[in-house]
Amino acid sequence: MEMLDLPHIWAVFIAIAVMLYVAFDGYDLGIGMLTAYAFSDQERNMMTATIEPFWDGNETWLVLGGGGLFAAFPLAYAILMPSFYLPILVMLAALIFRGVAFEFRHKAIRKRTQKFWNGAFAYGSLVATLSQGFILGGFIQGFTVEGRAFAGGPFDWFTPFSVLVALSMVAGYLLLGTTWLILKTEGELREGSIKWAKRSLIGTALGMALVSFATLSIDPRVTAKWGVSMATIDFSKAVYMLPIPLACGGLMVWLWKDLFSKKSPDWRPYLLAVGIFLTGYVGLGVSIFPYIVPFEVTIWEAAARDNALMLLFVGAAVMLPIILAYTAYVHSLFWGKVKEGDGYHG
Repeated sequence: MEMLDLPHIWAVFIAIAVMLYVAFDGYDLGIGMLTAYAFSDQERNMMTATIEPFWDGNETWLVLGGGGLFAAFPLAYAILMPSFYLPILVMLAALIFRGVAFEFRHKAIRKRTQKFWNGAFAYGSLVATLSQGFILGGFIQGFTVEGRAFAGGPFDWFTPFSVLVALSMVAGYLLLGTTWLILKTEGELREGSIKWAKRSLIGTALGMALVSFATLSIDPRVTAKWGVSMATIDFSKAVYMLPIPLACGGLMVWLWKDLFSKKSPDWRPYLLAVGIFLTGYVGLGVSIFPYIVPFEVTIWEAAARDNALMLLFVGAAVMLPIILAYTAYVHSLFWGKVKEGDGYHG
């Protein structure tokens, strides 16, 4: 056990939990935003029927990521939370509000009330997505830290860079949502989802490209890792990093071709969209490693004591397979296309 690098293991665990949250709740939030453009209540109900068995369980990964950060890296938690109080509170309020709207929209009798709850679900999804984008953007650009405490202002996270990341997050979640609808629906809704997927893929590609180039200017240590600067390219370093953007570009081209193909399987666009997110996520991880508070505190400096990490590790080793098995079981149980009339009817 002494050979285990427990801070490193826990950093990987939290990174996996966050990525799984993005993969699962991303399509959930994406479909929530798309309901604002549904042509009818019937189409909107078909959209929500594709996520009804999964939406509340998808947010388990957000709890695991946040809880894991608090338990395993208390110093990082103490720095990050004060810097993002406002966007985190707005995100949580939006998630709660859209959860209430998800249930109440089926109970509403009057048209005016139905319209209100439908709007609450759609715009709650949008606000939650934008909040996550602002948090991510603020995280990437770094923090003002003095004496191992956050020393910045309450709106340090709100910058042109974080706005760009937030808008890119909206495009990315729309891509996950549209590809999920391609997997789960048929007929006119599926065809309309393909059109939306093409638009959101263009937005995602543009957003990822702009964010990637902007990230290179955030800190000299990032540009040093990638071997790229405004004036020169260090090919000895860049060649090792090149597979990440190449994989991302390749997945985008593959997805683009699938969206125009009549023969591609319906399950593949969603997996390709997740792969695109994964390449961006890996690129971000490589850029900021080993910092858990960019670019101030490393994962080893922020970690709890080894005995606490080991106790947490044993608990995670037991619970994580159970959660993964349950997630896989639920998705297999409700596998297949959603038919008209499926879903919750109160």
